[in-house]
Amino acid sequence: MKLYNGYERLARNYTLMTDAYEFTMANGYLEAGKEKEEAVFDIFFRKIPSDGGYAIMAGLDKVIPFIENMKFTEQELDYFRRSGYSEKFIEYLKGFKFTGDIYAVPDGTPVFPNEPILTVKAPIIEAQVVETALLSIINGAMEHATGARRIIEATPERVGVMEFGARRADGLEAAIDASIYGVMAGCVGTSNVIAADMLGLKAMGTQAHSWIESFPTEYDAFLSYAKTYPDNCILLVDTIDTLRSGIPNAIKVFEYMRENGISTDHIGIRIDSGDLAYLSKEARKMLKEAGFPEAKICLSNGLNAETIESLIAQGAEFDSLGVGDNISKPEGRMGCVYKEVALEANGELVPKIKLSNDTIKIVNPGFKELYRAYDKNTGFALADVVTQKGEQISKDNLEIISLTDQLKRGVINDFDLVKLQRPIFVRGQLVYDDPSIEEKKKYCSLEMARIYPETKRIRMPHGYYVDGTKEYIEFKNQMINDAKQLVKR
Repeated sequence: MKLYNGYERLARNYTLMTDAYEFTMANGYLEAGKEKEEAVFDIFFRKIPSDGGYAIMAGLDKVIPFIENMKFTEQELDYFRRSGYSEKFIEYLKGFKFTGDIYAVPDGTPVFPNEPILTVKAPIIEAQVVETALLSIINGAMEHATGARRIIEATPERVGVMEFGARRADGLEAAIDASIYGVMAGCVGTSNVIAADMLGLKAMGTQAHSWIESFPTEYDAFLSYAKTYPDNCILLVDTIDTLRSGIPNAIKVFEYMRENGISTDHIGIRIDSGDLAYLSKEARKMLKEAGFPEAKICLSNGLNAETIESLIAQGAEFDSLGVGDNISKPEGRMGCVYKEVALEANGELVPKIKLSNDTIKIVNPGFKELYRAYDKNTGFALADVVTQKGEQISKDNLEIISLTDQLKRGVINDFDLVKLQRPIFVRGQLVYDDPSIEEKKKYCSLEMARIYPETKRIRMPHGYYVDGTKEYIEFKNQMINDAKQLVKR
């Protein structure tokens, strides 16, 4: 089980963390003698949260221990006895172990709609009962990581973004997840102490308004803090009146530090309310005029990508940001789904398809491979390309066709192809060395730098191409036609 500085990422046995129909179907498969048939399921999403141009893959650090720890102890088996399941099914569960394969796009990778980001190939019962837990893990992790990366992309490179969202999260584990995936997506650190310890970091933070209110005057509160923490003297200036009280008192404390030989290399203010653009510009003027141009300005208070862009447009002055709400509880939901795309019959995997009157909801059938094409000259990602398993791809004049609108097609040349999914489990054995969060953070930044800026725009981003090869699209069309013919009989 993956440990974070001695912390187990999934300490509880989550094998029962699933919807009831997973076990209803599992029992039915056993009764029908289908338990050894292999099935292939894809996890993918159809829409990017907040009308964004990309999402960030995340959650493998929790998927791995979940799969490794799957077991049915007497406690879990007793549930099935109480619920009226047969002894045959209970005996099957006693020896349960995940024996299948899992392929996934690495954490930190920018990903896009309708492409398989995680694929399970396993005996059908095993593949079925992991559905809910995998979706819960991946959806939650990607929401935090995507929300954080949107904020990072909206923020100037020189500005550090601190994750401050623990108190806004929906429970203890969600708070830890938000902090970890926030750091993975690019935050410089977190205020969440347990998450910081798990990541081998020092937690970040200053003081609350209650600290200021606990002293006779604002000046007394600032001075006491400065004496105790001269190496991190960031003073919260908006408790009473930012411009008429908070900043003047902060300047008095900075003057005291200078007069008494205390270094002012690590001084600054934080503004957590009011018109942040106006107040920050006025604060910078006051600090410079007082002789403290080195003082840092931190802004916080419900910031998201759009408000950060607005602050920049208004000329706001800031050196760091504290962002909580929109990482711990991001505005958009991922909506990842888990769909069967192939099933074993007579020893072979037979592709399966789900049809819909809504084109975007037609599932891309078959056991597939996913590639990213990078322009050899610029290094930017041109498109993600879906193929049938084992399909040979042309390295020149590659025709690619939209998975959802076949009128959209094109030809790409002079590109490098990189397979996106990596094997995580093979025949039930972990074969993937999950990188550290710091390694994932660096990888995420590198991969985001290879996505065109137009795709990363906060508002009305350019749609990234997720296409199939001509061979794959022809195969999909044949599957659709065959399924429609069955309806006519």
